[in-house]
Amino acid sequence: MRASRRVAGPASSRHADPARPPERERLTHTNLGVAESDDGVAWRVRRDPLRMPPASAFGLDDGDLRRVYDPRLHVLDGRLVLCLATDTGHGVLGSVVAADDDLTSFEVLCTTLPDNRNLVLFPERIGGDYVRLDRPFPVYGRGGRDRFDMWLSCSPDLRHWGRHRLVMGVEHVPWANDKIGPAAPPIRTPAGWLCIFHAVDRDESRGRNGWEPAWKKRYCAGVCLLDLADPARVVGMSKQPLIFPEAPYETAGGFRNHVIFPTGAVLEESGEVKIWYGAADTVVALASAHVDDLIALCREPR
Repeated sequence: MRASRRVAGPASSRHADPARPPERERLTHTNLGVAESDDGVAWRVRRDPLRMPPASAFGLDDGDLRRVYDPRLHVLDGRLVLCLATDTGHGVLGSVVAADDDLTSFEVLCTTLPDNRNLVLFPERIGGDYVRLDRPFPVYGRGGRDRFDMWLSCSPDLRHWGRHRLVMGVEHVPWANDKIGPAAPPIRTPAGWLCIFHAVDRDESRGRNGWEPAWKKRYCAGVCLLDLADPARVVGMSKQPLIFPEAPYETAGGFRNHVIFPTGAVLEESGEVKIWYGAADTVVALASAHVDDLIALCREPR
């Protein structure tokens, strides 16, 4: 089954294959797998999940590592680098992990303090440093509730990080009232770093929308431009969501419905930007738009 429809921008389209395996074939815990594609539409999925490093590689005691998930894949200085969410018995860490070309061997380069996740790396050094977007979630410091923002960190070597700066707060995104954060790794354009992010709004009137008794959040994708030389500075942002849940595979029958979460983006030579995103925490879908249209959205008057 395949669906396609319009997204933001006159040259946008969306595709998804929401087919799921039978109930008896579902895995009972979190696994990371690999799928490969020549065109970003047809995928070859490896049969076996990845064998991730043990707890000790993350600086943790045996039994304290619960799972790794939400991978973001980058190519930096000719090598593959993953950013992972890392659940432990003492909080959620963000991890930066180098991999070989076959994704069979891994080296944990660093972990963050808890609680932090949704890490993404810029695809090249900026001012001589590696740069990373973070989404810490300081419940105590933001009034005892979800109110999470997007931050930036710098490193000389992918191991030691500092010079943290706020990039964008929840209050800066008109359609968000709960949290925001990085999504797909940024893309360099002449107008700035094209940054596709996630933004969440909460509505207490929402009821059951997935496996939980109540799911009151809606996840949308937004797009903004960050300054090329100083990526902590936002130079433009779309006034409305780039992608919001409306297709059947985004709003019904999923693990968590009404969730759009981009995880990867590629700028093709044609100017098409392919954006892969999780839908309803159940399937992976593909949206596309021309880079000029995305830049124009960011430059619209607020």
